[in-house]
Amino acid sequence: MGEKRYDLSKRISSFCLFGSVIVGIILTILLLVFAKPILILLGAKASTYSYAFDFYRIIALGSVFIIFSLVPQNLIRTEGLAFEAMLSTMIGTILSIILDPIFLFGLKWGATGVGLANIIGYLVTDLLLIFFTIKNAHYISLNPKIMKISGQNIKNVIAIGIPGSITNFAQSFGMALLNSSLAAYGANKVAAMGITQKIYSIVILVIVGFAFGAQPLIGYNYGAKNWQRLKDILRFDTLVLVAYAIIVGGLLIIFAKPVTALFMNQASIVSAGSYMLIATIITTPFVGIILVYTTVFQSIGNAWGAFVMAITRQGIIYFIVLEILKSTLGYHGIVWSQAASDILTWIIGYFMFKKSLDLKDKLKK
Repeated sequence: MGEKRYDLSKRISSFCLFGSVIVGIILTILLLVFAKPILILLGAKASTYSYAFDFYRIIALGSVFIIFSLVPQNLIRTEGLAFEAMLSTMIGTILSIILDPIFLFGLKWGATGVGLANIIGYLVTDLLLIFFTIKNAHYISLNPKIMKISGQNIKNVIAIGIPGSITNFAQSFGMALLNSSLAAYGANKVAAMGITQKIYSIVILVIVGFAFGAQPLIGYNYGAKNWQRLKDILRFDTLVLVAYAIIVGGLLIIFAKPVTALFMNQASIVSAGSYMLIATIITTPFVGIILVYTTVFQSIGNAWGAFVMAITRQGIIYFIVLEILKSTLGYHGIVWSQAASDILTWIIGYFMFKKSLDLKDKLKK
C-alpha cells in the first residue's frame, strides 16, 4: 500500500482470507485422520488418551476459526487498525477465560468444554475482525471473486507468510512439549502453567498489537524511502514497548500471587503459578524488541530475517533450551526455559538487524 497499488492490495487480501479457510478445512481433515499418532507424539498415554482426544477433536474441528483469525487481524493492521485487531483478539481471549470454568466445573463438560471455550473465543474474534474489516478497512476485500492473483504474488505471500505460520505451529507444539514435561511433576503444575499462559497472553496481546500496529508505518515509509521518519518510528516503537513491558511486568512480578489466585485460589497452584508467572514475564521487554525486529523484517520484505525470528523464540531455540534445562535443572529448568529462549532470540535478532546493511545504511542517511 506504500506504493499505492490499492487494487492489488484488495486482490491479495481476498486471496489470503479465503485461502486461510481452504487451508483450515484441509488441516481439519488431516488432524482428524492422523489424530492417534499426533496425540501419541504429543505425549498422550493410555490413561489420558480419551481426555486428550476430547480436547483435540474440538480443536481440530474448530481449526478453521483459529487459522482464519490470524489473517484479518494482520491485514487490518496494515491499514492502521491495530487497536481493532488487538480488541478483537482480547475480547475472544477474555471470553474463553470466562467460559473455561463454566464449561469445566459448572456444566462438567471436562476437556471437551475447555476446547469448546477456546473455539468460541476464536469464533467471536473472527466475527469482530470481519465487522471491523467491513466497517473501517478500505483496501481489504472480502469478495472471493477477486482472489485470483499472479504466481509471483502467491510466492511473495507464501515467503512472508511462512514465518508467521511456523511461529504459530512452533508455539502450539512448544506448549504441548512444555505441558508434557510438566506433567511428570503433577497435574497442579500443568494447571498452574495454564493460568500463567492466560495471564501472559493478555499482556502479550498489547505488545503484539502495538508492535504490529507500527507495521503499516514501517512499510509505508520504507516503500516511500522516507528513512528519517522510519528511524524515528522504530525508536519510538521500541521505547514504548520496552516501557510498557517493564511497568506491567514489574507489577505482575510484585503481585504475582494475588493475580494468580484470581484464576484458582488453591494454595499449591497459586504457589507454582506465581513462580511460573515471574519466570515467564521477566523477559517481556526482550519479547517486545524481538517483535520490533520481526515487524521490520516482514515490512521490508526480508523473508529470511522473519523466518529466522519465527523458528527461534518458540521454535528450534526453545526446543533445544527446554531439553537442556530440563535434563540439567529439572522442574526449575522447564519453568525458566522460555526466558532463556527469549534472551537468546533477542541476541540473534539484534545481530541480524545490525547486519541488515541495506536498511542500516539507509537509516544512517
